[in-house]
Amino acid sequence: MSSLEESPEPPPTRREVVTETLHGTEIPDPYRWLEGDGEAVREWTDAQNDYADVHLDTATREQLRPEMEELAEVTEYGAVKAENGRYFQTVEAPDDDHGRLLVRESPDGDGTVLVDPNAWPANDDEDAPTRSMSWFLPAPDGEHVAYGVTEGGDEHVDVHVATVPDAETVAVLEDRGRVHLGLIGFDAVSPGMLAWDADGEGFYYVATGGADAGAQMETELRHWRFDGSEETLLEHDDQHVWPTVRTDRASGTLAVGFSAVGGGIDWYVEVDGALRPVVADGDAETFVVFHDDTVFLQTDHEAPRKRLLTCSLGRFREGDLAFDECETVLPERAGILQSFAVTTEHVVAQYLEDAHSRLAVYDRDGGHVRDLDLPDYASVSDLRADDAEAVLYRVESFHRPPTLVRADPATGDRRELVRADVDVPEGLVVRQEFVDSTDEAEVPVFVCHRADVERDGDNPVVLHGYGGFRSSRPPSFDRFRLPFLADGGVYAQVCARGGQEYGEAWHEAGMLAEKQHTFDDFVAAAEHLRAVGYADPDRLAVTGRSNGGLSVGAVVTQRPDLWAAARCSVPLLDMLRFHRFLLGESWTTEYGHPEDPEAFEYIREYSPYHNVERGVDYPPVLFTTAVGDTRVHPGHARKMTARLQAEADGGPFLLRTETDAGHGGGTSTAALVTEQVDEWTFLYDRLGMGE
Repeated sequence: MSSLEESPEPPPTRREVVTETLHGTEIPDPYRWLEGDGEAVREWTDAQNDYADVHLDTATREQLRPEMEELAEVTEYGAVKAENGRYFQTVEAPDDDHGRLLVRESPDGDGTVLVDPNAWPANDDEDAPTRSMSWFLPAPDGEHVAYGVTEGGDEHVDVHVATVPDAETVAVLEDRGRVHLGLIGFDAVSPGMLAWDADGEGFYYVATGGADAGAQMETELRHWRFDGSEETLLEHDDQHVWPTVRTDRASGTLAVGFSAVGGGIDWYVEVDGALRPVVADGDAETFVVFHDDTVFLQTDHEAPRKRLLTCSLGRFREGDLAFDECETVLPERAGILQSFAVTTEHVVAQYLEDAHSRLAVYDRDGGHVRDLDLPDYASVSDLRADDAEAVLYRVESFHRPPTLVRADPATGDRRELVRADVDVPEGLVVRQEFVDSTDEAEVPVFVCHRADVERDGDNPVVLHGYGGFRSSRPPSFDRFRLPFLADGGVYAQVCARGGQEYGEAWHEAGMLAEKQHTFDDFVAAAEHLRAVGYADPDRLAVTGRSNGGLSVGAVVTQRPDLWAAARCSVPLLDMLRFHRFLLGESWTTEYGHPEDPEAFEYIREYSPYHNVERGVDYPPVLFTTAVGDTRVHPGHARKMTARLQAEADGGPFLLRTETDAGHGGGTSTAALVTEQVDEWTFLYDRLGMGE
């Protein structure tokens, strides 16, 4: 076993400086070769994994492993999707590595297994990439289900179609690209990239090119039919826009949305083989739901906190719809309209108020009927209508495991269907505090800890956040966080600007030229946690993943004095080249384009890779990435690790690269346990909690 006092030298990294001149400024890049995938990069990656093991192979790791393994051995229940009296749900039993897809004849009846990835032969081969089911979508008649199969966590799918309940595979559509049912910032009311047609002949879906060919944003809208035929309806290669599809099961109407990542959604309707524009505002984020010859439109057009409108299906199909022609069902309110579900007589709306959920029931004309009770500081997700006059949703909090609930809007009666069977430490409390940040912003910060924790400045604290792409951060449950809380740790979550906790203005205050506000909010939260006595810098860590990993990289390079440690997962870090890899070009609507002179100036100011200063004492950082990540290129984490190891004081700076994982989905339970053990070992040891 190694100890923290031992400090072996990191593996050597070859410097090959490539200098580019951008807008008259020379930008040297000594580690560009780490963007590749050749043998030299693989050998370097293996050496970095070995180096990380030296620092992570401590007594703490052995202490945490059995706890994490026990936490993994609980039954996990996914959201319920109801179609034609059948209820579809993923369930992962304690001994499973992957969730099984079940169908039930009642919400809490016995289930029949439709898909079992645990039984797939490839998942018994340790040398083969892990195959997993990434999503499913039952047909409106409940007689078939489509589901996506990924390999190695790379998010590119084969689409399978099976009968219900016999589970007979009737079709496999191979290599269809990034077909999935949700995009950044989308909620349960939103469309995805696959929708069943109304006549029962097949489905529409959006296929993409492959990551290897750099064609993930080259898309085609296709119509697949059970007779084996397939028709391409539209080819689309705008690098900044994702097509999405929605169908009306009664009329067969096909609506196609074109969504800019973090931006607006334009809607078209298919009429006689052509797409007719319906809502082409350009900037408005509008979601469309069909129900009983009525079209519901959730939009932030002239309503930054969103409102709900309706029009007739006939008017929608005519095209060129103006928002002021629509009827207002739910006007803009103080809370953010996150999602809604429509039943025969009611609309159930989920609002985000100070970053936690409220569920309100309205009649179809928008009259308030009642609120549905929720625990304090709770978060609602997967809100959708049952076939009957009822709704289904999940509710959770930092100290409350996810619970599936079926509620009757007419009476307010609620029934818990199932709750994750996790032993939560007794006496956990959740508070919400508000911190002053730049530009007079008041930023919400959630704090969870044992009730007996004292504000004496000597607590281990982990601050987590995201701050981007309109993605809010309400309370959420993570069972692997429980040992940290049980051992006296304080978990804090900052709702940084760039999300949508307070509407579009909150998003815009943390994007493009205002992106620095996101990092200011992280820093303000950290300084608040110190000021009120939760922790001092020797016991304060910061964590984030993806865009949140960018936030971590920025606050570590801008304020290294604040942190005892940082965990930076699947991050963006070279912000002058992010647009050149994978989905990066589509994110220029959020960050700005480095090839634009004005954007270049503000991006360079915070780009973590370009702001490492030689000789500065930076805190220990654990970077994590994955070979199969088809969203954020692993070159970001590789290059940042190499630069810190070569130029910075402090550390250590560790890089863990998973070879059978992607950006976050499709990971087996065994791999997840290993990942959690490593990450919490790092935090425990750096915050003084290890043995």
